Amino acid sequence: MNRFIYSVLFYIALPLIVSRLLWRSRKAPAYKQRIKERFALGLSNIKPNGIWIHAVSVGESIAAAPMINELLKRHAHLPITITCMTPTGSERIKSLFGERVQHCYMPYDTPTIAKRFLRKLQPQLAIIMETELWPNHIYYCQKLGIPVVLANARLSERSAKGYAKFPKVTRPMFQAISWIAVQSKAEADRFVALGANPENISVIGSIKFDINIDSDLIRKAMELRKKWQSDKRPTWIAASTHAGEDEIVLEVHRQLLAQYPDALLILVPRHPERFDEVSGLASKYFPTITRSSHELVNHHTQVLVGDTMGELLFLYALADIAFVGGSLVDKGGHNVLEPVALNKPVICGPSLYNFQEITDQLQDKQAIAIIHNSQELFLQLNRLFDNPNLVEKMIQGGHQIMQHNQGALDRLLQGADNLLNEE
Repeated sequence: MNRFIYSVLFYIALPLIVSRLLWRSRKAPAYKQRIKERFALGLSNIKPNGIWIHAVSVGESIAAAPMINELLKRHAHLPITITCMTPTGSERIKSLFGERVQHCYMPYDTPTIAKRFLRKLQPQLAIIMETELWPNHIYYCQKLGIPVVLANARLSERSAKGYAKFPKVTRPMFQAISWIAVQSKAEADRFVALGANPENISVIGSIKFDINIDSDLIRKAMELRKKWQSDKRPTWIAASTHAGEDEIVLEVHRQLLAQYPDALLILVPRHPERFDEVSGLASKYFPTITRSSHELVNHHTQVLVGDTMGELLFLYALADIAFVGGSLVDKGGHNVLEPVALNKPVICGPSLYNFQEITDQLQDKQAIAIIHNSQELFLQLNRLFDNPNLVEKMIQGGHQIMQHNQGALDRLLQGADNLLNEE
């Protein structure tokens, strides 16, 4: 399959794609809003000739935040436009940057729509976070002389095998990228095998290690726990959970309460369309409140459901131990470095292919515990609540890994500046 056939198939699929958006809007109404933007229409307020950054959803937006803040300082004269694919990503971009950036949904990857979007935006530089690659947008960037950076690039074995199935589409796409800033040597090798020019690849590490935790966030979390009168209460968070994980987490919490009758669980579903469902599930078995209700946790509360956007770091800060979801089901895991940066011992399931390099390093320093089922999760929580020395050992191991890997952001920004300077 070449790019022409890919484009024809995309045109044919467009009605189905839009129908799926409308279907998803039944639970999450935001999916049917601003649909024009997905066709590169209704963008009259977008200023051209700046920097375009694509961050597919919430995780990529968070990872990109330090880079975007630095670009805003270094290139204050240039408009910065951020695109994403999901309403949750859109809300996170708005909460992080407000009016300092321009924002719209990423337009669909057909030739007509991609050309319309790029002619409107006319970016001096395009930065794509991680591996959200669209052949037509990248092709027309090359045709228009727009350098493309693949930033914080990661490529699992599974993803590489998927791209390798369509070499007539993917090889030209990888060859058209001006600079691929990868997280590890193994990922660099995979990009080369798929056709990327080795001279255009640099191993810079992951910018996710360059997390800057605001001391004010820590202070506010400590103050809120005092308001809850729970600063000594065993508190754990299950964050970014998917369907199939919430039931496991709640069962583990039931077992934990037999050991620690005052234990508190903060349960944060990954997707907002599941907030009500998960809150209802928790309420069946435990005295439960939601974060959006603004009720204070009291001594009766056993579960707090985090059903707000943009607060995950703060919710991590409220807990003593963190379980990171998307890992007990086959989703590849989510960012473990946020709780590590907040000095929390971290527990994950075995599905971690999205963050394999990072989790391998953390495991080497015994800074993360990998569990496979509800019983192992229960036992690990028990061990940590019972053993402050083990908690401290995990925290110190995580701190060493964070310190050792920092600096990728500076390397990424220098490379982006070099490409801008060529214009």
